[in-house]
Amino acid sequence: MSGAKKDFLLSASMMCADYGHLADEVKALEEAGIDSFHIDIMDGRYVDNFAMSLYDMAYIARVSKKPLDVHLMIEHPRRNIDLFLSNLRPGDTVYIHPEAEYHPSTTLQKIVDAKMIPGIAINPGTSVETVKEMLRIVDRVLVMAVNPGNASQVFLPYVGEKIEQLIKLRSKMKFDLFWDGACGAERLLEYAPHGVDGFVLGTTLLFGKKTPYKEIISSARDLNFDYLKNEKKSKKTEYMS
Repeated sequence: MSGAKKDFLLSASMMCADYGHLADEVKALEEAGIDSFHIDIMDGRYVDNFAMSLYDMAYIARVSKKPLDVHLMIEHPRRNIDLFLSNLRPGDTVYIHPEAEYHPSTTLQKIVDAKMIPGIAINPGTSVETVKEMLRIVDRVLVMAVNPGNASQVFLPYVGEKIEQLIKLRSKMKFDLFWDGACGAERLLEYAPHGVDGFVLGTTLLFGKKTPYKEIISSARDLNFDYLKNEKKSKKTEYMS
């Protein structure tokens, strides 16, 4: 890969947040400098899991000041897209999976007409060639580095080749490229300087840690993860005590 881009966006995967204190989580992440909130909607059909509802999304849209990135992992999103769009704000992003829709371009046009950012999500098993024409009509492409449906999955290395292909097409097709799944320090260190525009952070790096959100996000922006050494030392001390 070529290039040396280091300016990138960070999005918090809210399916990993503490739902007992959701408003506090939103506030803490905003104060820590997160750029957006990633909302995973799963219907138990397109993927086996159920995660985040229309009402979770609407609540976060109501209490947050930052944009939402809504990832619809649902069958035939066009049937229900108006429900989601009516609870979002102009400038929010909505991703659909092309395989989940008979006519994805029609659904994407509805997103555009609602003054939101249209995007497609590409599964690990979906080739770039099968979605190439849609790259001309979307503003964002979300590349899944894991199979969709669950958090805390292992990174699939062959996705790196897909990132390379999309970076080459990006200047011609005019879209931003985002990474979703198993996004740890090593992924940021490798792919941020080469041109990925944004990363979704979940349990691998952001949630469920002893380190405050502000320190994690600041370290991620600087691509300096020295705090991880202290975290490892802390875990070793706990094990020995």
